[in-house]
Amino acid sequence: MSKKSIVDKIEINRRGFLKSSAFLGGSAMLMSQLGCVQKKLDEMSKSGELSKYVLAKPEHVIYSVCLQCHTACNIKCKVDEGILLKIDGNPYSAQNMFENLPYNTPVDVAARVDGKICPKGQAGIQSLYDPYRIVKVLKRTGKRGENKWKAIPFEQAVKEIVEGGYLFKDVPGEENRKVKGLRDIFKVRDPKLMKQMAKDAKALAEKKMSWSEFKSKYAGKMDLFANPDHPDAGPYNNRFVFMAGRIEHGRKEFMKRFMKDCFGSVNFYEHTTICEQSHHIGFHEMFGKHHLKPDLMNAKFVIYFGTGGFEANFGPPPISEKLTAGYTERGMKIAVVDPRMSKTAAKADYWVPIRPGTDAAFALAMGRYIIETNRYDKKYLSAANYKAAYSINETTFTNATHLVKIEKDGPAGMLKPSEIGLSGDFVVMKDGKPVAGKEKGDAVFGDLFVDTEINGIRVKSGFQIYYESTKSRTLKEWANICGVPVEQIITLAREFTSYGKKAAIDLYRGPVQHTNGYYNATAIIALNLLIGNVDWAGGLAVGGGHWHEYGGKKGNPYNMKKLVKGKLGHFGYPVTREKTKYEKTTFFNGYPAKRPFYPFTGNVYQEIIPSAYEGYPYSIDCLMIHKGTPAFSAPAGHVFIEMLKDVDRIPLLIGSDIVIGETTMYCDYIFPDKAIWERWGFSHPTPDNTVKVSKVRQPVVEPMTDKTKVFGQEVHLGMETLMYAIAEKLNLPGFGKDGFGPGMDNYREEDFYLKLAENLAMEGTPVPDADSREIDVFFKARKHLSKAAFDVMKVKESENWKKIIYVLNRGGRFEHTSKAIKGDKLAHQFKKKINIYMEKVATTRDSMTGKRFYGYPVYVPAADMFDRPLNQAGYDLQLISYKEITGGQSRTVGDYWMLDLYLDENFILMNSKDADRLGLSDGDVAKLVSPTNPDGVWDLKNGMKIEMKGKVKVSEAIIPGTVAVSWHYGHWAYGSHDVIVDGKVVKGDKRRATGLCPNAAMLVDPVLKNMCLTDKIGGSASFYDTRVKVVKA
Repeated sequence: MSKKSIVDKIEINRRGFLKSSAFLGGSAMLMSQLGCVQKKLDEMSKSGELSKYVLAKPEHVIYSVCLQCHTACNIKCKVDEGILLKIDGNPYSAQNMFENLPYNTPVDVAARVDGKICPKGQAGIQSLYDPYRIVKVLKRTGKRGENKWKAIPFEQAVKEIVEGGYLFKDVPGEENRKVKGLRDIFKVRDPKLMKQMAKDAKALAEKKMSWSEFKSKYAGKMDLFANPDHPDAGPYNNRFVFMAGRIEHGRKEFMKRFMKDCFGSVNFYEHTTICEQSHHIGFHEMFGKHHLKPDLMNAKFVIYFGTGGFEANFGPPPISEKLTAGYTERGMKIAVVDPRMSKTAAKADYWVPIRPGTDAAFALAMGRYIIETNRYDKKYLSAANYKAAYSINETTFTNATHLVKIEKDGPAGMLKPSEIGLSGDFVVMKDGKPVAGKEKGDAVFGDLFVDTEINGIRVKSGFQIYYESTKSRTLKEWANICGVPVEQIITLAREFTSYGKKAAIDLYRGPVQHTNGYYNATAIIALNLLIGNVDWAGGLAVGGGHWHEYGGKKGNPYNMKKLVKGKLGHFGYPVTREKTKYEKTTFFNGYPAKRPFYPFTGNVYQEIIPSAYEGYPYSIDCLMIHKGTPAFSAPAGHVFIEMLKDVDRIPLLIGSDIVIGETTMYCDYIFPDKAIWERWGFSHPTPDNTVKVSKVRQPVVEPMTDKTKVFGQEVHLGMETLMYAIAEKLNLPGFGKDGFGPGMDNYREEDFYLKLAENLAMEGTPVPDADSREIDVFFKARKHLSKAAFDVMKVKESENWKKIIYVLNRGGRFEHTSKAIKGDKLAHQFKKKINIYMEKVATTRDSMTGKRFYGYPVYVPAADMFDRPLNQAGYDLQLISYKEITGGQSRTVGDYWMLDLYLDENFILMNSKDADRLGLSDGDVAKLVSPTNPDGVWDLKNGMKIEMKGKVKVSEAIIPGTVAVSWHYGHWAYGSHDVIVDGKVVKGDKRRATGLCPNAAMLVDPVLKNMCLTDKIGGSASFYDTRVKVVKA
């Protein structure tokens, strides 16, 4: 697109927009940049230079990282006169060009080669120049959610949130409300005291110290604890909670360091449980690794459960080319198991329209057929340790042959050799006799099918337990649960086992955002083990990984974990009670617990607000929401709104974002953040990349936000600036002079992020030095950036500055695709033990029922927190959601190019059988209602209610009995509605309010009553277990 059309588009977007200086649309910054470009255009027009594509020169290119979706593609940003004019893919990265350019390709050559990027990535220009971006701090002048604001100086806002006081004395009803500031919450400041408190609290929980001893020791100091009745819950500092939506590596480590090491709070959260956390936990309990993917470049057959390659996943730019190339050039076959015919399913060899949530049933049926027809890899599964695996040309082994003790309530812990008079790590049966072995000892092979007693102890092999789970129902019964023919199960099972190791199964969000999501995940993953495909070319890949920006590896000059001068430390339980065993806390008082504990998972996003609201395990004083919108994006997120409005339960509510969002509209203060093209980050790759990829997000253009001074440094407002300012006010450890240690100051974000870039440059074999040409290009490409945006001369503070430039000039560090394969296997290998039986899960009790979890793949129906079946009588359609390629989470609604290109609204997708039965036709307007939202509305608790209604789309591309609504429409903020700032109305853009968001229809758990249904093992929020009615509006 030409520069002239970019300018025109931006001008159109801001036309008619109230010139409020709090927003980008009314700011001098945007107008000055537009003026510069127009001047340049006029000059070029007069000189006839329009025919020259200046953007193909490296001086006009800065490589960075997208974040319009979680794929985080490497991007090439083309800039002129300080304006971002075009976004393409980075040709140095294997993620965005196949094959990628060799890493040593000169920047002059790379500037003329563009990689691939999706529509969201290209439309990022409109997110950057969104006129509804906030550039100043906003403080509410009305009640929470009324959308009445005033712009205030950054320095004043920081002082207010740090010092507290009568901050809202001008708001009716809050005249006498005194708010605790962060200084009040930052109670424990001595690292030695923090450590002693942690030690004593642990002793109390373990009953090694009595209550009387504890109270005597801390007499007059019990207020140092977040909950004096439960000191093991941690220090008072834990009452500051940071709740992030899309935060990625680099920023994630920055904020973990701030919260845990410097402020002393355990409460740092990402959003993962509303994305696909149970997928990660399933892999983690089986592999000890959170994520594996098929090697698409060599696979002959791939099955996708609830995901694909052409819309979401990780994501179309890296995956779609591999799929289409494999499909058209290598005869690769694809199957998609999904209630909806996605774009991937439409191109696949097999589409299996399964009932939502029955993925484990389908996978177990496949497993049964594969075992009973001897189509599994017996040799691989019989190997019980490393040397056994190596002896048969394998790199991994499983615990399929390891013996498990069977107790009255089912399989429990592994049989220890010492329990039968042997020594070693595990026990197998071999030819009817028990044999002990060590994982790193002599080769041991075992029997797969074992059900016996040894010295009076009933045992079964891990594989026997798995097989019994598969045959707990007949194939016909499994098929009836799934709603598919038996023949379809058999066909996929036979196809999957017809290519040796060159087949793999992928899963993502679809199967796991259910209450049974973890079990669905493990049942699907286990199928890969039946053919032993891990580490094989065409099998399941651990990915190429990355160089380690946070240090701790050979060659890294900085181990960032250790560079926290005066590190405070932290202890206690997260407010969500994640990674915590109920029985080991002072809260234990039989079953059920007041709210669930989540011993296996983390980042339980949907639990943060209701747990804080209920004060379990403790109350909070300040919640900071960053780049996220839980009220909009979580299932049943509407229930959070009333909690967020309660100024007594959540006394201080801070937002950090680029806009006024659906949740931050309820905040007390909103601090403007930098957009992704203005800041730093170090996003990690996914296993789909089978070679090493390290990404660097870096400032491309001058940030649009206001400037301020922190630690004497002039900087733009953003999340990091806010945290540096808080650190300066509170004199936090790890910041300021010598913040990283003697001679290593930490005054601004470059002090942090350039160390991460240097670690990438130096690890292992260091990258080359940038030559004189590259150095010249580096500085010329950034000549439009002020010191406040990026003090480029700070690069030269390191003796390795030329290597840092080499990395930044390429947007990261990248291995070539030719390094992916080594013989018949992948070059980057997992090479570890894999669990088909998960002992840790099997020996842990559910805090809500007291029953042990299943330690093996199993099918269980959707249920509430007490494991009771869901009562949804009278609601006949199961609701699911999905993403289009043009939508990324909540933040692409202002990218009008995509609305023009594709759809300006979404719809309720329904099978013709259901439509006919309900008397609905294509294009009719209908509403979603559910058992916990019978009115079918979003009640914003500010006098505004939004009905969940949209147009019906009748199609055979969805299974009868199911309706689907795509995500990323139905906004009530993000510039979609009017707000009042400084007494003036800023008009909303109705284009942003089109369509519907179905999340408020999703079930509230009947036990907890203030949170959605949730997977108690994996932590995933349930998006797909709700049944609705679709009624004509």
